[in-house]
Amino acid sequence: MRLALFEPDIPQNTGSLLRLGACLGVGVDIIEPCGFLLTDKALRRVGMDYVELAEMRRFSSWERFQADRPSGRLILLTTKGAQPYLEFNFRPDDILLLGRESAGVPDAVHHAADARLLIPMQASARALNVTQAAAMVLGEALRQTGPHPL
Repeated sequence: MRLALFEPDIPQNTGSLLRLGACLGVGVDIIEPCGFLLTDKALRRVGMDYVELAEMRRFSSWERFQADRPSGRLILLTTKGAQPYLEFNFRPDDILLLGRESAGVPDAVHHAADARLLIPMQASARALNVTQAAAMVLGEALRQTGPHPL
């Protein structure tokens, strides 16, 4: 299981997602370009000491990610999804793809996904924070596929 961040905008969210990955033993792929400078110093600032624990890979573009990513289904978390994440059967090699905080993902990325999942919310709500969404869906995915870290 992996998390993939598509062109993240907000460094604090990237740091939180790296921390989530580090704590749960899940690798994190960052698909550039980012909306901030992705330097070691910046990562240490937002990810604290968890950055060293995280298994992180960087990809210079969506095309490079598609060419070099590990095998497994690409599962997009999106407000435009049709299937609730709690009704989905996850596999251990799934890659949970998270879009840009400001714009989601372009249509080409949307169509490249093997599944598009949503988190059901109140009709008046626009979207959850990307880190909250990732934690909810990753928690369910790990519950289904195990093992959870001790």
